[in-house]
Amino acid sequence: QVQLVESGGGLVQAGGSLRLSCAASGRTFSSYAMGWFRQAPGKEREFVAAISWSGGNTVYADSVKGRFTISRDNAKNTVYLQMNSLKPEDTAVYYCAAEGGTWYEPSSALEYDYWGQGTQVTVSS
Repeated sequence: QVQLVESGGGLVQAGGSLRLSCAASGRTFSSYAMGWFRQAPGKEREFVAAISWSGGNTVYADSVKGRFTISRDNAKNTVYLQMNSLKPEDTAVYYCAAEGGTWYEPSSALEYDYWGQGTQVTVSS
């Protein structure tokens, strides 16, 4: 069982930056691949970024490539999402998720076993 708690969301102007954190409980955090997803009002949840259990592999959605960076600190049981050059279309609730380490299709929400409650990110124009 893994419990995930996101933090770091907020209101920021376009062009600004935010860093989201996702703290995980449990001693097996380092065996899980981690992902970030987001959901805007009236839209389906979409993939943002994922990182393998070791941090050696990362995947990004085209819409955030070059602006967002996912990283993890297994000693702190935490995964991060650094978001730069934010745009109004990045406004959404951001969720972190844990996947059992297969790294089969890290962009698919169906692969993930545990989800956090989400943190709101609002980017004003």
